[in-house]
Amino acid sequence: MAKYIVKRVLMALFTIFAIATVTFFLMKAVPGNPFVSEKSPPQSVIDALNAKYGLDQPLHVQYKMYMGNLLKGDLGVSVKMSKNYPVINIIKNNFPTSAKIGAIAIGWALIVGVILGCVSAYYRGKPADSTLRVVCTVGISMPSFVMANLLLLALCGSGKPFPAMFDPSTWKSFVLPCAALGFYPMCYIARQTRTSMLDSLNQEYIKTARAKGLGTWKIVFKHALRNAFIPVLTYLGPQIAFTLTGGFVVETVFSIPGLGRYFVQSISNRDYPVIMGTTIFLASFVIIMNLVVDILYKVVDPRINLAKEG
Repeated sequence: MAKYIVKRVLMALFTIFAIATVTFFLMKAVPGNPFVSEKSPPQSVIDALNAKYGLDQPLHVQYKMYMGNLLKGDLGVSVKMSKNYPVINIIKNNFPTSAKIGAIAIGWALIVGVILGCVSAYYRGKPADSTLRVVCTVGISMPSFVMANLLLLALCGSGKPFPAMFDPSTWKSFVLPCAALGFYPMCYIARQTRTSMLDSLNQEYIKTARAKGLGTWKIVFKHALRNAFIPVLTYLGPQIAFTLTGGFVVETVFSIPGLGRYFVQSISNRDYPVIMGTTIFLASFVIIMNLVVDILYKVVDPRINLAKEG
């Protein structure tokens, strides 16, 4: 186990390094300059700003400086939206809001998705199964921003139950963003659970449990779900990371002051340090969650040998 974890951590560090490198060069390959806009300052001012932030240096020098600072935990400073404000502070200040919304979204999506998947598998071929499959198919094919806009139009505004502007002090402001953000994962989890449950319910140990007279729902949720949950757990790793860091478009639709909305604005403004810092943060989060999920495999199913898997 320890050897496997060390190996995965080293692989994770190399992956983060590779992502940081690719992101850096991709950002530098994008045409334009963060200081050039419709009302651009004089060329002398642009030259001074480029010199201040090191953008006038050769590409390999900029890369060396950025990676050196990254190793020290310095993600640079914003050059456009919040000038000279450290990117790490932007992440610290905006991530909690995104994480709160993401945690609620993934929480209800997991609980409801697993329950619906189990019910759909148990009532296979019946009206309940057919209805759930249609709902899940629609949910998977519908992007989160479409769901967000539909909820915003239908349930927000004057005379409607939910506020149009996000207010972190009231629970009502969290309902629609969490619903929009969690609808796709819920549908996907339900479909995965259904597929895995159909296989588990046909196993010999389930037939033995039935022969012993165990209750239906005890068989489904205690015995069959234990094995059926492994594919769901695989999906949850990256999905939790993506959801916790906030749905970029969902936050923009509901005007939520989270990391996702800030990231979208930084792209529009070509704020390179913010784009790169947020991308590295998201990638690191995904990698960490995948590592955690791999270790949780052993908890869910003790028969899995992590040493052989590594």
